[in-house]
Amino acid sequence: MEDHDTGAGAPEVGVSRASPPSGGPSPSAGRPRQAGPQSGNGQAGDAQHQRGKARKRRKRRRGRKVFARDDSPLATAAAVGAPASVGPAAPAPVPLPSAPQPRPEQPMHRPPMQELPVFAALDLGTNNCRLLVAVPQRHGQFRVIDAFSRIVRLGEGLTANGHLSQAATDRAVEALKICGDKLRNRKIRKARLIATEACRTADNGVEFLQRVEREAGLKLEIIDRQTEARLAVSGCGSLIERDTQGVVLFDIGGGSSEIALIDLTGQRSPRLANHIVSWTSLPVGVVSLAERFGGRTVTREIFAAMVDDVAVRLKSFDGRDRLSHVLASPKFHLLGTSGTVTTLAGVHLDLERYDRRRVDGLWMDRDSVDRMVEKLVGWDFQQRCANPCIGADRADLVLAGCAILEAIRAVWPSERLRVADRGLREGILSELMADDGVWRNSGRGRQ
Repeated sequence: MEDHDTGAGAPEVGVSRASPPSGGPSPSAGRPRQAGPQSGNGQAGDAQHQRGKARKRRKRRRGRKVFARDDSPLATAAAVGAPASVGPAAPAPVPLPSAPQPRPEQPMHRPPMQELPVFAALDLGTNNCRLLVAVPQRHGQFRVIDAFSRIVRLGEGLTANGHLSQAATDRAVEALKICGDKLRNRKIRKARLIATEACRTADNGVEFLQRVEREAGLKLEIIDRQTEARLAVSGCGSLIERDTQGVVLFDIGGGSSEIALIDLTGQRSPRLANHIVSWTSLPVGVVSLAERFGGRTVTREIFAAMVDDVAVRLKSFDGRDRLSHVLASPKFHLLGTSGTVTTLAGVHLDLERYDRRRVDGLWMDRDSVDRMVEKLVGWDFQQRCANPCIGADRADLVLAGCAILEAIRAVWPSERLRVADRGLREGILSELMADDGVWRNSGRGRQ
């Protein structure tokens, strides 16, 4: 499944696509041209004189006390494209130079897009390669002007072999070449290009990034798990409401799953990441779990075994109880940012085609999540492929993601789950723009 680019080819707001009419015959034969009289013909002059009188009478009816003569140079210059009035005894007029007309395709008083600082974020994960290019808007917000997303499965076979395969790196490099072209076509103020779990754990991860720099012209940094968890939180800040007391945010990735416990019972600071009281990164994701247990044919017994595998890992998380004081509160909820929860949301909404606008920010109650997980576990591989919100690219991974989700829900039960179709890239952009000061003195708000 590949996302469509955002903002590519869209016309600038306020620019007219219509062009001025070209020269040619008038629609009515014998009618004088609108640019002015073409001869001293008396009949034409009389007709123009009558129109001049009519125009004067109209002005009087509107109650205008002062008006300029139609044949004055001022009136001719002001009424661009209107015929000049000529009296019957007047000689043939000398055409006056017309006033320059503003080109309709040039918007007035609108700063060009190039004046806004442009920021970029790239996230190369175990399963996906994603790019966002954006410009800042009002405080804490930005507008995406270009985007790219492709499933590359960089971590394919990594669990068994310990290194990135040739086929996987070839797919990733081709996607990164497209990203490199997009970035070089714009004047980027600041960018951050990151790689996560696959490159962290592969014995040839550094060698692969050197190849990326040679062939795609991009220098990626491998971030640690704590940074990954913080960026996920930063990217979802606007989805956490002001009266919320506690949140468990989780990002189910391809090779790892980040979980952050966020305590908001005290005074809230502008940066949500400052409220992380505990976090962990499980070395398991949809790709690694599916490779160990199988992703195409998943019986209920296999699914239960996957859930148990993740649950054992969560038991060793020492900070898991740091939100015990708010777990029973209606102002506590889960927040999921990953392909797993967005897929569940799309199936829940019964979408004929995945629609980010309907999914991002969606609330799902406990019963709805239960029903969707049960539905997916009951489907065979072909049924999962046929669903437009899953497709062939995710059909062998979605149940592994559901198993991770179920293990998380067992530790932190909640009546509500909020779905986020956003994450690391949005977190990178928010931090880049905040650090650059683009929102300084731009009004109050929270990130």
